[in-house]
Amino acid sequence: GRCPPPLAALSQVLRLERNRRIGVVFPLQKLARYLAPGVDTERFRLFQPGLAALQRAEALFRSGRDHAIDYVSSAVRMDHAPPPALPEVCFIGRSNVGKSSLIRALFSLSPEVEVRVSKTPGHTKKMNFFKVGKYFTLVDMPGYGYRAPQDFVEMVEAYLQERHNLKRTFLLVDGVVGLQKTDHIAVEMLEEFGIPYVMVLTKIDRASRGLLLKNVLEIQEFVKEKTQGCFPQLFPVSSLEFSGVHLLRCFVAHVTGNLRTVEAR
Repeated sequence: GRCPPPLAALSQVLRLERNRRIGVVFPLQKLARYLAPGVDTERFRLFQPGLAALQRAEALFRSGRDHAIDYVSSAVRMDHAPPPALPEVCFIGRSNVGKSSLIRALFSLSPEVEVRVSKTPGHTKKMNFFKVGKYFTLVDMPGYGYRAPQDFVEMVEAYLQERHNLKRTFLLVDGVVGLQKTDHIAVEMLEEFGIPYVMVLTKIDRASRGLLLKNVLEIQEFVKEKTQGCFPQLFPVSSLEFSGVHLLRCFVAHVTGNLRTVEAR
């Protein structure tokens, strides 16, 4: 199998000097240093797990002899979806937001897991289900906006309304361009259905610090003023540099109720 990329494992991150280490694991904390004095940073550190929790979460994403991580199936309709036996999270976002790249980064410690990443936006036309041992299922949803499948709305709406084991929806937003019109439509849909969700800012390695901070503050304000079901903390990530990926793994483990399970093993 392929070797995991540098910084995919926490053990590699822990070898970095302290400032760089914090920047990789907690990108928001790194950004918070550049805020004006007196700015409230509570929303930058609502979910701030310790090292033990981060390590337990990483163990979930690392396949082993007694812990298989598998692509299960794809579905275009709900009656094709696998049985809702495990807690589930889904990842949605507009085409070309870097969704499949992020899922591949999350699973990078299990190189045998095939997550197809296309250079062509809108490649994901189906719901793709990945089973993480006996702990949870992760679903890669089709992209919306440019080149979205014709039946996208029906497929996604049916999934969100009918999937009773869905614990959290991860809404991916491009960290360089911020919230777009199509993202607002997705937010409205999640709010209307009362689905708990969290916003993930992708491609942060491509944004200057000033631009990223501007987008983070604007989106945080939007979440605070305009949403009910969105977790107040944003999760900035880079699939290339692994910034925020370890924290996101931990949040997935947390919302699927698995941190305690892993601790007890």
